[in-house]
Amino acid sequence: MSELPPSLPLNDGRSISQLGLGVYKVADAEVGAVIASALEAGYRHIDTAALYDNEDGVGRAVREAAVPREELFITTKLWNDDHGYDRALRAFDESMARLGLDYVDLYLIHWPVPSRDLYVETWRALERIREEGRARSIGVSNFARRHVERLLTETGTTPAVNQVELHPWLAQDGLREFDAAHGIVTEAWSPLARGRVLGNETLERIAAKHRRSPAQVVLRWHLDLGNVVIPKSVTPARIRENADIFDFDLDHDDLAAIAALDSGRRTGRDPEED
Repeated sequence: MSELPPSLPLNDGRSISQLGLGVYKVADAEVGAVIASALEAGYRHIDTAALYDNEDGVGRAVREAAVPREELFITTKLWNDDHGYDRALRAFDESMARLGLDYVDLYLIHWPVPSRDLYVETWRALERIREEGRARSIGVSNFARRHVERLLTETGTTPAVNQVELHPWLAQDGLREFDAAHGIVTEAWSPLARGRVLGNETLERIAAKHRRSPAQVVLRWHLDLGNVVIPKSVTPARIRENADIFDFDLDHDDLAAIAALDSGRRTGRDPEED
């Protein structure tokens, strides 16, 4: 990648790099080397979470990076057990202690957990964290439209980001349209459907046409939709390949063929059923 990935504006005046590195299921002892490879390849956005049990390693990698902290975008997330105003504040403090950073660029509620009915109260804690400057931006993850609408109605604070499962088999058209209408950036986790892109006839055909891999085609599709995308890999060559998506374009026929793959099939759980 000859230049840094493009950034998208956030509704709070900040911006987010459109390509990031997800580190779900990357061991704490290994995550530093993975991040170093990503930074060398041009990534400036790292996505972790309390659940991932690697915040220590992520923070260490950020502190030791040759790239200045202000050029990096670091996201972490609040886990389900820590919903509630006071508990969320404590959990954020614990995440920051593990990271060893003065601030994070984005703090997300990982899941709404509607059965507990604490996500609005939790959101108020995130508002305080942002006001204090310890999280530059705040957002949500795995929130359906009704969950976001409730935040807007009861708090008046719009999330900067909604990070959801999103890939060609779950394009989330309605949710993306809702997010866009409210100035919320949609961020895709499981952007490659946990490997389902491999061997798909449609994607293989489009990839051959552009002399790219199916994964590169799908990541390019995400960019064209306006998503932030955070593919996970621990392999330096694959990390570089995932970043090599800014010098080709998909045409109308490509986009139509990929749109036809949408079946509503998830690789993870449905937040509406939690």
